[in-house]
Amino acid sequence: MSTLTPITAGYLQTLLAGQPQLPASPLAWINALRAEAVDRLGVLTVPTMRDEEWRFTDISPLTRLSFQPVRSGTSLQAADIERFYLEEAITRLVFVDGVYAPQLSSMATNGGVVVANLPAAVAAYAALIEPHLGRHVAFHNNVFAALNTAFLHDAAVIVVPRDIAVAAPVHLLFIATQAEVASYPRCLLVAESGSSVTLIEDYVALQDEAYFINPVTEIALADQARVNHIRVQRDSGKAFHIANCAVSLGRSSNYQAVSVALGAQISRYNFNVLLADGAECAVDGLALIGDSQLADTHTCIDHAQPHGVSRQLHKCIVGGSAHAVFNGKVKVRQGAQRTDSVQSSRNLLLTGKAHVDTKPQLEIFADDVKCAHGATVGQLDSEEVFYLKSRGLSDTVARNLLTYAFGAEIIDRIPIASLKRRLEQTVLEQTASQP
Repeated sequence: MSTLTPITAGYLQTLLAGQPQLPASPLAWINALRAEAVDRLGVLTVPTMRDEEWRFTDISPLTRLSFQPVRSGTSLQAADIERFYLEEAITRLVFVDGVYAPQLSSMATNGGVVVANLPAAVAAYAALIEPHLGRHVAFHNNVFAALNTAFLHDAAVIVVPRDIAVAAPVHLLFIATQAEVASYPRCLLVAESGSSVTLIEDYVALQDEAYFINPVTEIALADQARVNHIRVQRDSGKAFHIANCAVSLGRSSNYQAVSVALGAQISRYNFNVLLADGAECAVDGLALIGDSQLADTHTCIDHAQPHGVSRQLHKCIVGGSAHAVFNGKVKVRQGAQRTDSVQSSRNLLLTGKAHVDTKPQLEIFADDVKCAHGATVGQLDSEEVFYLKSRGLSDTVARNLLTYAFGAEIIDRIPIASLKRRLEQTVLEQTASQP
């Protein structure tokens, strides 16, 4: 792969300057994929608030900073990160600042299940990986997806063979340790026909300074496959987290997702789901932010074929002078008859300076469908606060309890007990600390 050429957008030029040349892959199609992404970076620019899809999200603070290449290698020991391990997950891939850390990872799957870093995975399973890697998250008009793909090297690859059910969850742990660096985590999950797996995508930090993390996740479900996908973002409060995820559902497959955003100064999650005939998905999310944080979630649930079912509940708890954004589109294509879709955006403002921009959307091009959507923005119910105070609770405790309960509805949908307990505690602590 040739060294990256200068990019016309000033920020991208600064970001890419001095980045090390990636080693060439032994597979021509991976080199071609990266080269194509580099070419797109030559014409794409960083979005601004003048772009419709970014009109509520000002990422100019990101463009005013410069980030250095990730320095490969880590001195972390298992004891340094044990607090992030999950007791249910016996299979774990760890990436430190985007670089695979085999000494911190744990492999314990069987039954032909592939869980590996990309270079090792493609050496043996290229035929399974090539149809999916870089094929679901489009980067031709997405500068951040193109940037990730241009630096594609290490990546978590999970392939679950036909009719195999993986009982224990697979834990992908992405750890940020270096200030003022840019990293590009990548994940590919391929669930073959009739298979079942739970994936935990977990972003954590061991330092409190600014850094830029730019993940891309692609998930492909074949016919009648089942995937549970839990995504937790708890980056540094000064970090910038801009992520893209695309999920493709085969016929009669089932996808359940819970996404929780707690960290980062500015975070953006672009999340697209494509449903085939009879596919079902439940896509739930929670953003809990305060101070001057900005958390933006853009989703698109695309019913491409008939008999699809989708459910989406997205909640935001916003304190301080923070700003939450939710843009959720449900698209029902022509011919996608008997679609059943419900979408709800519910938002809780804790202060007078907190604000939310929410925009649930329906685009329906079929006539035999059942679709509904709605949005609410408000503060705590004064009658509920009064009732709890009448039972002996102080005003502060009553408000904290109600705020916690609002967010716990999403946390409770996580099927991993140890992770659920930790997140419930985090939500309780952050709720209590909101001004």
